[in-house]
Amino acid sequence: MEILKVQAGEYLAKQKDKVNVWYLIQEGTVAQKFGFSEVILGKNAIVGILESDTFMCDYVVKEDVTAAVFSCGSYEDIKGILGKQEKTRGLFIRSAIEQKHNILCLYADLFGRVNMYHTFLEKCYEEYKNMCANNSVMPRKFSKMDQFLPIQMRHKAENWEIMNSAGLVKHLNEYVQLMEKEEALSVGTIMETAAQMRRFTQGVREMEDYLSYNKDILLCESENDLFMLYFDLAITLNRNEKDIEAVKIVLDEIIDFIDKMKVHDEKLCARRIASYQEHNFDEEESKEGYFRKEMDIMSIDCLRYILEYGGISGEPLENAYEAIKEYGKINDPYSMDEAVYKLRKKVSAIFYDVYHRCFLRAVKDEESLNPLMEMFFNFGFMDKDMLEEKTVITLYNLTEHLGKFNSKRIFTMYRWLKAIYTGKKEPSKNELDVNYSGYLAELYKNGQITREQLALLSDDGEMKVGFEIKNMFPAVNKLTYGKITTFCPILCESDFMGNIEKMYVTVERLEEAMNAVCKVDYSAFYREITFSDPEKGINSDVIMKEILPDIILMPNVGMRPMMWQETSGVRSATPGRFMFSVFTALDINDMMLEVMGRFRWDMCRTLQGMRWNDFREKSLTAEYCSYIQFYKKNHDLSADAKEKIKLTMAKAKNNYREVFVKDYINWIKYESKGSFRLNKVSREILIKYCPFAKSIRANLAMNPVYQQGISRFEADVKGKLKRYAALYEKYKKAGGELTPEMVDNLMFYQM
Repeated sequence: MEILKVQAGEYLAKQKDKVNVWYLIQEGTVAQKFGFSEVILGKNAIVGILESDTFMCDYVVKEDVTAAVFSCGSYEDIKGILGKQEKTRGLFIRSAIEQKHNILCLYADLFGRVNMYHTFLEKCYEEYKNMCANNSVMPRKFSKMDQFLPIQMRHKAENWEIMNSAGLVKHLNEYVQLMEKEEALSVGTIMETAAQMRRFTQGVREMEDYLSYNKDILLCESENDLFMLYFDLAITLNRNEKDIEAVKIVLDEIIDFIDKMKVHDEKLCARRIASYQEHNFDEEESKEGYFRKEMDIMSIDCLRYILEYGGISGEPLENAYEAIKEYGKINDPYSMDEAVYKLRKKVSAIFYDVYHRCFLRAVKDEESLNPLMEMFFNFGFMDKDMLEEKTVITLYNLTEHLGKFNSKRIFTMYRWLKAIYTGKKEPSKNELDVNYSGYLAELYKNGQITREQLALLSDDGEMKVGFEIKNMFPAVNKLTYGKITTFCPILCESDFMGNIEKMYVTVERLEEAMNAVCKVDYSAFYREITFSDPEKGINSDVIMKEILPDIILMPNVGMRPMMWQETSGVRSATPGRFMFSVFTALDINDMMLEVMGRFRWDMCRTLQGMRWNDFREKSLTAEYCSYIQFYKKNHDLSADAKEKIKLTMAKAKNNYREVFVKDYINWIKYESKGSFRLNKVSREILIKYCPFAKSIRANLAMNPVYQQGISRFEADVKGKLKRYAALYEKYKKAGGELTPEMVDNLMFYQM
């Protein structure tokens, strides 16, 4: 156990970081931040007790904190803590029960607010339609309300659980005295309470997400909301010399309700409310209200608008317009007919040219960016006639929630190209495995550019974007779609299957899928990096650091993920690049598992260089290639196992990587649960290079099939941990302070 001191304003733990330790607060307070709501944790509260693999919340220090740090990542760790230190049993149980109750109180408050929010908006919209009818005014179309449904909780706290929690808190002393008597009771109580807390926290997240997603219906930046609906009605009635007091009463109710809910941005609220309250209704209104009509998306010619936005005019515009319209009229867009093939190819070329033109305008003038252009950039939408009206409206409304598809390392196509344009990211490699620097070097070598131009173009944002749109974009867009020969980049209705909302490839779904794999294959994204501090006795040492990949969402409805690059550049310690479609009907968990298997193989191949398949250089790819190459002579394989390898090789067209990916999928999905799918040789390779997490190893350690391999691995890890612990202790005595990377390295060998 160590003592940690953290100052106010700093993070004690960040959401999505791995849970390797628990923090027992001895002094100070910590804010457990869910989203826009929080719970304050004080003395004896335990940060990490509710989490399983990653922290579910941000924990921000409110008042300077002193905390005891416990290594705790599994059931065995909890058992070890409570078994050795009996005095801590009561403290841990009490903290767990009290923290669960605090989360339940927040849950109950949010549940009431969520139901109140839905009821209030439904009532306001019905009242609006009635006011319009009573005053002979045509109501504005507002499809957001058509899709606004009551919340359907997946992680629900039952009423009896809330009542039970309240009862436990009342009689907490007696309950703690009973449960702390035995280790099994103590550990069981904490594990059960932690599991309940996770579910309740997920419920809190659901309700916060519901309010965050639907808050734009009431008030939003684009002014396509209920507040503007009433404001516009007041202007219209006033212009027609009708009484507007009833409308003003509802507007005041909305303002009060917004203040009560506290889910909207304060600056947005102040600006929008001021625009209404400062409006002079006595002045003559010459324009037809203020409401920004969403009907524009169905009434304007979207295709022509996009072409014109890209600066295309005259004959080129008409030719492009006619070609796309002609393609949209084809009865079978998947036809292999030669005429259809040529038209599809022509339309595809038009799409990427228009995309490039439109992007350069938008990135230089983002004020010109509107929902229609966001649909084009992020979803591949061009022509509303190729989609049903319901789909068009859904995509239109989705542009207000693009945050669902973007995070620090997950990008929509527009945001990815913008990152390249601004120099935050480098362009991807092309299909020939040539990067942007290599491309410029080739131009210089061929005499197409001078040395001065080479230097200028190396940092030219427009040139980089052009390279990305010309190379990676069309290639990966086609590959992720899945049907290469019939792919057209323009979104059409036949691409969708079932409920479009269930096809969203969101940040949440991607991160859940990745975490699910990393929960089993904990070392998947760890790379060796060098640490040096000669003055404190470390000349050069290797430590393990997790480097998560960037994920780019292609604007299509697809079925095949791509592991496009294992690194971003020449250095191995740079993020890889995974490509997914922004919409898919397939299981994202299976897709992520497949792409991570390919990453495992290609990362090893990159690190090993020319010796990637040289069995004398021990590595994942070298040993696996040797195993496949000589399987017929391997006495450790049965006749059935050899026949199975032969069939698998035939299906994979003798591609060793694809054979490995199949084994990797079985390793993660089945072998981790003790269900045998691999043969003895492939299992030993995967135990060595793709080891299971500590808790899974503990469950499988006594199984004869895994026992020897796991024992060897555990001995190796134990030796490395002992070495690093001694090295870092010596480093601290020499006056050095452990960096976060060094601490993470120690944690890595305890996973």
